[in-house]
Amino acid sequence: MPWRYQLFVMGTLLIWASSSLAGTKTRLGRHWERASLISIDQVQYSQYDTLLKKYVDRSGDVNYGAWQRSATDLEALDNFLDHLSQANRRKPATYSAQLAFWINAYNAVTLKGILREYPTTSITRHASKLTGYNIWHDLLLLVGGSEYSLDHIEHQILRKMNEPRIHFAIVCASRGCPKLRDEAYLPDKLLKQLEDNTRTFFSDSRNFRCDPANRRMELSKILKWFGSDFGSGESQLLSSIADYLPTPATQNLARSGQVRVFYLDYDWQLNDQKIAADAKTP
Repeated sequence: MPWRYQLFVMGTLLIWASSSLAGTKTRLGRHWERASLISIDQVQYSQYDTLLKKYVDRSGDVNYGAWQRSATDLEALDNFLDHLSQANRRKPATYSAQLAFWINAYNAVTLKGILREYPTTSITRHASKLTGYNIWHDLLLLVGGSEYSLDHIEHQILRKMNEPRIHFAIVCASRGCPKLRDEAYLPDKLLKQLEDNTRTFFSDSRNFRCDPANRRMELSKILKWFGSDFGSGESQLLSSIADYLPTPATQNLARSGQVRVFYLDYDWQLNDQKIAADAKTP
């Protein structure tokens, strides 16, 4: 068999194997006629905001069970995703509107993905690395006729918008994530919401611990995974988060750069009100 033909056959088999390993794609939202597409500035969040207020508590945990049992509210989430699909990225829109849009899109798609699988204990149970469905790659939101996965929204859109505080706003349905707000992100409130999120994140001992006497800090692994978004190197990372740390002593220590940094274990348990309640039961 000629070597060129052998290479062709091998390449064909590799392509077939790769495609056969891919998970089944699940598409959210809907196609809109071009004439019906709108600017991201025109997207409305009241319906989504109502759902968050109903099912998300002050700790950021979600009552997935009750939401899943409500056909009306499942349909309301689908309707909101349909509305997100109406946006046209090519139409002019403000930076704050674009940022709010994609943060809300990421969180709403994640909520939909978990509601499809519930009851479950962790998003990682639905993130196959080799075969089958991977929620971060195979759950696709249609926006203006194009498909966007969670992975694409996070890494190819949000992280490229040069706002590192997105990492305290997008929530992958895990207890190690930042707290899910019980309200939608809105362009005119976005800066305050991001400020609040960041301070809340570092006030939680699951995300930040400090021993000033021994010049030791423990940070969420989010800061390890995405440290480059906060600056070049550990010193810039610490400097960029210093203002949000809970006490003057921890702020000064971060600015000094003379601190040993360690990273906390990440909690992939589902941000489920039922799991949280069971954990508190003796």
